[in-house]
Amino acid sequence: MRAMVFYGPGDLRAEELPTPEPRTGELVLRIDAALTCGTDVKTLRRGHPVMIPKVPTVFGHEFAGTVTAVGPGVAGFREGDRVVAANSAPCGACRPCLSGRANLCEDLLFVNGAYGEFIALPPRLVAKNVVALGPVLPTARAAFAEPLACALLGIERARVESGQTVVVFGTGPLGCLLGMLAAARKARVILVGKSGWRLERARKLGIGECLDTTQSDDTAAAIRATIGGPGADVAIDATGRPEVWEQAIDATGRGGSVVFFGGCAPGSSIRLDTRRAHYEELTLLGAFHHTPDLIRRAVELMDSGGLTPDDLITHRMRLGEVREALDLMARGDALKVLIEP
Repeated sequence: MRAMVFYGPGDLRAEELPTPEPRTGELVLRIDAALTCGTDVKTLRRGHPVMIPKVPTVFGHEFAGTVTAVGPGVAGFREGDRVVAANSAPCGACRPCLSGRANLCEDLLFVNGAYGEFIALPPRLVAKNVVALGPVLPTARAAFAEPLACALLGIERARVESGQTVVVFGTGPLGCLLGMLAAARKARVILVGKSGWRLERARKLGIGECLDTTQSDDTAAAIRATIGGPGADVAIDATGRPEVWEQAIDATGRGGSVVFFGGCAPGSSIRLDTRRAHYEELTLLGAFHHTPDLIRRAVELMDSGGLTPDDLITHRMRLGEVREALDLMARGDALKVLIEP
């Protein structure tokens, strides 16, 4: 089979590999749709010892496909089933798992291999985090399950409710997904980003109001002026930049919540106004990854038509063009690139 194999930072190679055969507890999928992700861009640039502890490995982690082979001991799936697989599986036995926070599993098993023609899914993933697709859910849409589940976690952490004002910093794919989910809960959504085609794309999608940060020297003040009140009920960073984390705190009103969704570079730090955090009872929340329950909820949401992220796909490319697709992402010239092996 053809695959794009990651050997280390900057080293991505097109190779021919044996088509996998399923071992006990495994499924083999033909990958019908894979999506690029900003995490792939960062990983290609500097590696990722958590998600990719061993190299070489087939790259990519957002995908959906068709079961082509079923290993011994697997129940509930058969050849020809259309499925989406998450990119991880929790152990189910550690303290975070037992407390309902499987995204923080102490032995989280990560799975990569979206940028190949086939993938063998390990037993733990098959048992915990593979979801069958309904007959009408397009495979390309189903491939959004992983990032949508991550966005659902962020929205759940903030307890977004109808009538709230939710400010999302960042107009990339996850910023848009967060905005879509908040809007689906009937919140007022304000997307904050720099002028350019991505901000215009978000505006045309009709997710919510859009604020151009290049039009003001004080982003928090501009947000408060747009809201017409003391600040946001919920502010979510989807940029992974420390200075934007600080802006998110500054833009939040009394009793509000700030969700640090975008991961900053290792060693980053921010300044915090302790007076505001204390006397205004700000809630500061991290949001990382997803759970098996959220993967299923993401699939159900798309299957029911409750959320349709299709317009976040800006390009369609072939397997051999993955490097070019990730370059488009790195330059900010794409939201999601659909890879069709």
